[in-house]
Amino acid sequence: MAKRKTTIKKLAKKATQNGASNGNGKAVSTRLSVLKTYKLYIGGAFPRTESGRYYKLKNNSNTLIANMCLGSRKDFRNAVVAARKAQGKWASRTAYNRSQILYRIAEMLEERRDQFITTLTDLDYTAKQAAREVDATVDRAVHYAGWADKYQQIFSAVNPVASAHFNFSVLEPMGVVAIFAPEKNGLLGLASAIFPAICGGNSVVILASEKEATAAINFAEVLHTSDLPGGVVNILTGNRAELRDHFATHKDVNAFVYYGNDKADKKAIQTQAADNLKRPVFIEETDLFSDYHESPYRILATTETKTTWHPIASDMTGGGGAY
Repeated sequence: MAKRKTTIKKLAKKATQNGASNGNGKAVSTRLSVLKTYKLYIGGAFPRTESGRYYKLKNNSNTLIANMCLGSRKDFRNAVVAARKAQGKWASRTAYNRSQILYRIAEMLEERRDQFITTLTDLDYTAKQAAREVDATVDRAVHYAGWADKYQQIFSAVNPVASAHFNFSVLEPMGVVAIFAPEKNGLLGLASAIFPAICGGNSVVILASEKEATAAINFAEVLHTSDLPGGVVNILTGNRAELRDHFATHKDVNAFVYYGNDKADKKAIQTQAADNLKRPVFIEETDLFSDYHESPYRILATTETKTTWHPIASDMTGGGGAY
């Protein structure tokens, strides 16, 4: 009897370790997988939406992928506060340091390549399409890392003037840039919108693709481990129609970059942005793999030109002639 009890205990222990039996002598795992909670990314942290709301993200076969936070006006305002707080210090970083951090983002994306491919295939990408998008995103990070300490040399100038002044123009970041990311290509579109803005020294509040939001929050985890200061990039998930007016009218947003082709949206944004002289930037949702999205002019779109007049001795100008 004692021997039988010992045997039962051993079998019970084995079942606990390997899973219970299904009655046919085969082990069945009793472990429940830990499902990922997708939150927002604000100020270098991952808070839930203050409203407690969410929407169900499903693929084309109506399979539930995740419950995504439905960002609210308050979430957006919190993100703008975080972006404004971080922007000054980020802009004061050397161009070389911003380049290093962008390159670090590329390294972290490359390291997590397989994870992002899985994320995109869950969203109905083929394995080939997913791999192409992840690779293009890595390459885009490297591209803008290369421009970070070079675009000033392309767009800045020493200007000839007909007075005793040394006159020169340089680019400065606009400040806080709000962005509606492309709805297509949830990873590449998000990165293509973020990289040129932060390359130029801006901080960003971006609304991710509603239908491919899991890729955006996974991307936030890459940013979080890439030496990028908290608050420089803030990622929201939610609905464009609900948040459009808040993005366009917020007084502490300096530019609004809109990816899309909706004429009604563009007209409303232009009208509302004029209230605080916010710069609206409209970019058509074209092929995101094209060279159009790898250009220093994407950096220029969210910068301002500052021109300085520095007085010099009159005898250095050739008797007051043109410099």
